[in-house]
Amino acid sequence: MHTTLHSPHQRLRHTTPAMSSHTHVALVTGSNKGIGLAIVWELCRQFSGDVVLTARDVVRGQAAVKQLEAEGLSPRFHQLDIDDLQSIRVLRDFLCKEYGGLDVLVNNAAIAPKTANPTPFHTQAEMMMKTNFVGTRDVCTELLPLIRPKGRVVNVSSTEGVRALNECSPELQQKFKSETITEQELVGLMNKFVEDTKNGVHRKEGWCDLIYGVTKIGVTVLGQDPPECLLPRTREGAETPVYLDLLLSDAEGPHGQFVSEKKFVEWGVPPESYPWANA
Repeated sequence: MHTTLHSPHQRLRHTTPAMSSHTHVALVTGSNKGIGLAIVWELCRQFSGDVVLTARDVVRGQAAVKQLEAEGLSPRFHQLDIDDLQSIRVLRDFLCKEYGGLDVLVNNAAIAPKTANPTPFHTQAEMMMKTNFVGTRDVCTELLPLIRPKGRVVNVSSTEGVRALNECSPELQQKFKSETITEQELVGLMNKFVEDTKNGVHRKEGWCDLIYGVTKIGVTVLGQDPPECLLPRTREGAETPVYLDLLLSDAEGPHGQFVSEKKFVEWGVPPESYPWANA
């Protein structure tokens, strides 16, 4: 798992509403299982404030809360479907009313690829892009204005994004690695990938076949101006996201960087080339 860390008041140019001094609050999207649940578990133990567990399915989300409560932890729950803009806005209004803002946002919700999936390739591309990139971007659009000064935003990415980047054409790699790429240019590229798969020309246009990886390219680049992006695994995989979430508010970095194993990684370097890969 990789993470990108944002400085939340730079990428999306919103006017930040006046915040009142309420209890600190951290929120993790897609956190009823897997890495998301592990991050909530760690934050409940280490974060000085409330931790909100979110899930698309209310029953599964509440079951996850009960699981943590059985371990003596006290997360809060709120329904969230990142594919549904209204659901995101209901959550936004809840945070405004209950806390007057948000201190930590972890964008973890995503659709992972299924093995031997009979769904047509272009349909998989459209569905996965809608959740993994568009949904994450919508969450950022609605919730970044709530992030308090010195707050943290962490986007959970994947080494599949790095692999996908390195399997794309040099021209696409250059675009995604550009320090001057705008959010609208990024959105245009993500839309083009989906359209190219529909037209059966994605390979001709320089894309690879790793749909999930391409969506994670988008999530990573979205987080580089400047949330943080990182890579996970299980309960151990929560270590780097939580490390980023709990950095002191006056920490000099990382900001807008790709982080793995609590270390800065140059975006696009293959995972097997990380200094600690063969340690």
